[in-house]
Amino acid sequence: MLLLVIWGSTLTHISVRRADVQHAAVVSVREILATYEAQVVRALGQIDQTLNLVAYWHQQAGADRSLANLSEHDLLPPALVFAVSIADRNGHLSESVGSVASGDVSQEDYFMAQRDSSAAFVGKARLGVGGDAQLHFSRRLSGATGGFDGVVVVSVEAAHFVSGYEPSKLGAQGLVALIGTDGNLRVRRSGDAIATGGTSDYATVLDGSDESDAVITVVSDRRDHVSRWTTARELYGFPLAVMVGLSVQEQIAVARRSARLYLWLAALGSALTIIAMSVLGRLSWQLGQSRMREHESRRAYAERVEYLAYHDGLTDLPNRSLFSKLLIQAISEARRYDRKLAVAFLDLDLFKRINDTLGHDAGDQLLQEVAERLKCSIRDSDTVARLGGDEFVVLLPDIEDNAHAAVVAQKILAAIAKPFTLQGQELRVTASIGISVCPQDGVDEQMLKRNADTAMYKAKSEGKNNFQFYSDQFSATSLERLSLEVNLRHALERKEFQLHYQAKRDIATGRITGMEALVRWEHPDLGTVVPMRFLAVAEQTGLIIPLGQWVLNSACAQNVAWQKQGLPRLCIAVNLSTRQFHDERMLEDVMSALTSSGMEPWFLELEIPESVLSHQVDQTLRILTKLKAAGVRIAISDFGIGYSSLSMLQRFPFDTIKIDRSLVRDIDDGLVNTMLADAIIAMGRSLSMTVVAQGVETSEQAEFLRVHSCDELQGFYFRRPVPAEEFARLLQLQATAAGEAGEVTQVQPQIKLQAG
Repeated sequence: MLLLVIWGSTLTHISVRRADVQHAAVVSVREILATYEAQVVRALGQIDQTLNLVAYWHQQAGADRSLANLSEHDLLPPALVFAVSIADRNGHLSESVGSVASGDVSQEDYFMAQRDSSAAFVGKARLGVGGDAQLHFSRRLSGATGGFDGVVVVSVEAAHFVSGYEPSKLGAQGLVALIGTDGNLRVRRSGDAIATGGTSDYATVLDGSDESDAVITVVSDRRDHVSRWTTARELYGFPLAVMVGLSVQEQIAVARRSARLYLWLAALGSALTIIAMSVLGRLSWQLGQSRMREHESRRAYAERVEYLAYHDGLTDLPNRSLFSKLLIQAISEARRYDRKLAVAFLDLDLFKRINDTLGHDAGDQLLQEVAERLKCSIRDSDTVARLGGDEFVVLLPDIEDNAHAAVVAQKILAAIAKPFTLQGQELRVTASIGISVCPQDGVDEQMLKRNADTAMYKAKSEGKNNFQFYSDQFSATSLERLSLEVNLRHALERKEFQLHYQAKRDIATGRITGMEALVRWEHPDLGTVVPMRFLAVAEQTGLIIPLGQWVLNSACAQNVAWQKQGLPRLCIAVNLSTRQFHDERMLEDVMSALTSSGMEPWFLELEIPESVLSHQVDQTLRILTKLKAAGVRIAISDFGIGYSSLSMLQRFPFDTIKIDRSLVRDIDDGLVNTMLADAIIAMGRSLSMTVVAQGVETSEQAEFLRVHSCDELQGFYFRRPVPAEEFARLLQLQATAAGEAGEVTQVQPQIKLQAG
């Protein structure tokens, strides 16, 4: 039976392969026919246009009817390919353009055929001037009275009509030919051999040629005795037809080679089969034992596959699929026995920073240890699963009230807050937990998970390292955020944004030494939307990029406008968010804003958040170096709340340090905050940087900063941010006061020269 299968499959495959080759040849013949027909029709169209033009030109009374005149106007085809001539009513060539064979054509078939017909005629192939066969196309010329007045003849080398022969498609024994409806062969080409004259079995070749898919038949050529798949199609407007053919032997040669290979392989397979069957008896006793081992192995493999399908490969916890099934089952039981259950979503805070700084191996180790601590923090009847990334979920199937879920959440937070040791380094991690309770927060799987996820994000927004129960207010907040995002997308188009400016003042004199551009949003329905509400949404959705471009362009243009008004030439500061800073077009946007506004680069200061320094340090250094080389000033903002050190500050080309407003606000709250602010001022001065205190609101804060030699102040203590017109009046008042006191009102930024 096996041998029958081998040979049956082999012969069937050979048959199918041969049929495929035949089908491919038929398809190829039709494609080649269409291509060749298009080439010939294009040439015949040019010939027919020339015949009609000359016939019309000749018939016009009083016109200059010479071919030379037509040639001068480029109305005749190229003479190198097409020879055009006119024979009078007696058959004598009166004029010609190009080379013609003789001066008397009165006995030629293409001349005599026009005496009683006005249709185009194609003569038999004749030898031309250079010894090559030519085809002559003619059309009757009529006199002014409509009588026969000669013919116009276009002569073309017969080889021109088979020049499109492509050996790559037709092979060495393919065929293209131009035949007449009278059965006479005009020209044919097979390989490199071109022939003219002779007859063709027109009825057989053109059978069905008037249909859209011409009939393809196998024809044995009498000239070279080659069998070909042949088809032809009659051409409209000329008594001609095109014919193409592919050699049967050439086309099936590949199939024959494949057939020999398959037969050889079948023979080899048969021999191997016989050998295998001869030793099969000897191995039969081993088969029983191997079957038992294989059965055990398959069962273990199936169990492993099933386990991996429902468990996380890294932590061995249930995965999303298994958790969904367990949650659906728990909801069903809770309904039946009138119980409550809770779903707690857990997300590690700042997990990405660990991956970025210590690597993914450390991140995987952390996830494994977190999974172990979670399993130790819950009851045996509870379930903890990993959804993916740093997201975990806990199912508490039977709880008395919400206090039970709160106790478990507190226990989990305490367990995760203990230090971890990763790659020899001790670090601490916190988590944010969101809890939804069935049935009050949902009665189906999707709703409970969605509400727990919403509560988890609420916990993150509340400062992380805490847990939150779901509330309907969270959904309202989400809808409000969605509405804010939709309105934010149209705010730039509707020109709802405007810039306010907050002055930076010298701590010793109180004079304005610069300003910071702050964006404000005036919505027609929502009113004034504070930056705290929309900037976070813009950062998360990516809308901060076009908004930041608008702020940068507007601030530069406004500063140049103030300078043109004669106001002091001050440096203007523009904030860049983390997403803006790492945008690939950031440098291009800065240069574009400077170029379009015409502002010198040292009058622009870009404020970079301290958090940028802890990610992609090398790339950050390259970007800051390019900005510095362009002349732009660079400030580090919100300094003092991150992890920047003196060694890190020395690596980056900062001009200004801006002390975070939280440190300034808490200066009077204790010695620690006072010492921290004092240390930052000392650090900045030691690095020759300008130190600016943000958020100064009281005279006590200002006095402390003055005593400790802070350079500049910025905050509500002096004035809130104001629109451009009002800020211009402040600058004008200062300039007037300085002029009366004889002071210089132009404040130029300091430019530090560095080696190289």
